[in-house]
Amino acid sequence: MRVDKFLWSVRYYKTRSKATDAAKKGRIRIANSIVKPSREVFPGDLIEMRKDQIDYKVEVLDLPDGRVGNKIVDLYRLDRTPQENFDTKKLIALNQDYYRKKGEGRPTKRDRRDLTGLLNQDEEE
Repeated sequence: MRVDKFLWSVRYYKTRSKATDAAKKGRIRIANSIVKPSREVFPGDLIEMRKDQIDYKVEVLDLPDGRVGNKIVDLYRLDRTPQENFDTKKLIALNQDYYRKKGEGRPTKRDRRDLTGLLNQDEEE
């Protein structure tokens, strides 16, 4: 089975074309080498991929016939991604929320003046 089809089948990508694009961009590796979308995958292969700022490591257990349901995905793959990778993504999200809350949009002119006033006060102290 092709690597793009496998990753689509086990629900890492929503569409097969997105899996193909990821492989073409060099985000999917097998045995530390970048693979093409047409690379064949076999049970026992370790697939490394970068998606949404997370480096996933997936071991192929078996090959599905087609796209499988969410409940039985674990029959075909073993996720070996370290928990630290998921924690890093949470920290990045928290860091972005620290500066501006979601839905507040761009800072207004008044907000920028307030921020500059705060920065100037810190420099004077």
